[in-house]
Amino acid sequence: MRALIQRVTEADVAVDGQVIGQCGAGMLILVCAMPDDTEATADTLAQKIAKLRIFKDDAGKMNLSLLQSGGSALVVSQFTLAADTSRGNRPGFSGAAKPDIAHTLYRRFTDALQTLGIATETGEFGADMQVSLTNDGPVTIWIDTDA
Repeated sequence: MRALIQRVTEADVAVDGQVIGQCGAGMLILVCAMPDDTEATADTLAQKIAKLRIFKDDAGKMNLSLLQSGGSALVVSQFTLAADTSRGNRPGFSGAAKPDIAHTLYRRFTDALQTLGIATETGEFGADMQVSLTNDGPVTIWIDTDA
């Protein structure tokens, strides 16, 4: 799986002008399932992200995880993270998992974060969404479970 994580002070996602998911201080997580991913991959990614130390401690150092900081998460499906731009100017997305598998793994990832005790909201899988955020730092991190 691939994820693009942004440390945020706030974020929300809307469909047809209606906000359907939001978070305060925490993470906006754009996530993409790849063809060889499994439920174990989704669980591993959730564990990694929940423990990633990107939040400031009392000394101002990035030393706290999402779990330790008490932050929340907004998870948005983002198949375009699988974009292949190696040929021409039009990206190809055949590197993303098929929609039925991707949806299952997206839900598994979100459920795994919630099981860890992280307040989590989501976008709508497969919908045309508008995402708004205030990036804190800015801190933006790419994670690929295959790397």
